Amino acid sequence: MATPRLRQVCLVAPALAAPERALAAVLGAASCHRDPHLARYGLENVIFRLGDRFIEIVAPIEDGTAAGRFLERSGGRGGYMAIFDCEDPERRARDAEALGVPVVNRMRVDAYLGVQLHPKACRAAMIEFNRTEGGAALDGPYWPAGPDWQAAPQAEPPCRLDAVVLDSPTPGDLAAHWGSLLGITVADDHRADAGGVALRFQPGRKECLSALSLRSADPDLLLARAGAEGLAVDRGGFELAGVRWQLEQG
Repeated sequence: MATPRLRQVCLVAPALAAPERALAAVLGAASCHRDPHLARYGLENVIFRLGDRFIEIVAPIEDGTAAGRFLERSGGRGGYMAIFDCEDPERRARDAEALGVPVVNRMRVDAYLGVQLHPKACRAAMIEFNRTEGGAALDGPYWPAGPDWQAAPQAEPPCRLDAVVLDSPTPGDLAAHWGSLLGITVADDHRADAGGVALRFQPGRKECLSALSLRSADPDLLLARAGAEGLAVDRGGFELAGVRWQLEQG
């Protein structure tokens, strides 16, 4: 697993119930897991499965949380975290620290190790490297999604996470920074492959994780469901939990 794989994207909402209900309705599938360990950080969460990748939404349940401060700083716009699984999170962390990006949190639970980098130094979104013992294969264990994620309901109609979009006034500079942190090659058009999910860096007014691109067998149905949930829908996408969800056929 030489290249880290983008396995999960974490979004933040002021409260969990409304975005969870809306996303479940759009995807046509219930959530697959909740992490009880997040209560120690003053958070609650829910995770949805998109094939072998995952979308997480977290919400503060106490004052003074890092996620709550993110909401205040961002005005509720932008994704919170891009989560990559890899062979050796600690080596990735040392490489990041050599580039001037410090570690802010380490999580060890059972056969899982997660290392989170400083969000301001990462720029656009926090980066986490993690590893679950025995999880080298995409259909193997992945602790953040629960012990039985492989049996969790899929989106219906099927859809997959195709790309994550990051904005910056200087997209080439941000792309080079993330390329160095992740140890991946970034093309001249500011695109990179992160283990089967594309990272796309584009011009934007501020640095943030601005959008997710999903490929679906029936994007029109998903858009209709989004409209029925009262979400803002336009140009083949909708807004939910601070980011734009762009739907493509495929």
